[in-house]
Amino acid sequence: MKRIRVQYVLLLLILATIVGGVAYVMSRGISARAEPSAAETFIARRLRRLAIPRAAREAVNPVPTSPEILMEAMEHFADHCAFCHANDGSGDTAIAKGLYPKPPDMKQAATQSLSDGELFYIIQNGVRFTGMPGFATLDGLHDQDSWKLVRFIRHLPVITVEELAQMRELNPKTPADLKEEEEIRRFLEGTENASSNETHQHH
Repeated sequence: MKRIRVQYVLLLLILATIVGGVAYVMSRGISARAEPSAAETFIARRLRRLAIPRAAREAVNPVPTSPEILMEAMEHFADHCAFCHANDGSGDTAIAKGLYPKPPDMKQAATQSLSDGELFYIIQNGVRFTGMPGFATLDGLHDQDSWKLVRFIRHLPVITVEELAQMRELNPKTPADLKEEEEIRRFLEGTENASSNETHQHH
């Protein structure tokens, strides 16, 4: 009888949680532009930590710290990660503003307090219900790259202006960027006016 009561109470708690969750979502709408509440952020971070296996949390970074490793990781981050996370790890990008939740400022304690193993696990496996994908491959060929990125994430709080300038040169170019570069190149070579005249004569 007592066991049935306990099960009944648990069932009520589960139903109350579901109803409360649905009511919360309906009251806030489905917009991805909103900011998660403090309670939602707290719960999400705790659930994320619980979801990372203990062995993964305690994993030690096998990649040594060196200027060469940091440069490799910086180039990788600029080319693959900065689109969402920004070169400085702030998450202040056009695409990030439309995500829910927004990418974290990785210079801050919420990220820097994670263990190397946790950072590696997140890079490899991603985070459900966010814009963060997982980058692990079955052959494990890119594991070292992920460990190098962990080294770079640790470096973000002290990243320099010179390094950020380097990264801007490494960021993927948009079609608009490429068009602007081509126009500048043609202007400097003196071919822009010639091309315009040819087009005008053709018409």
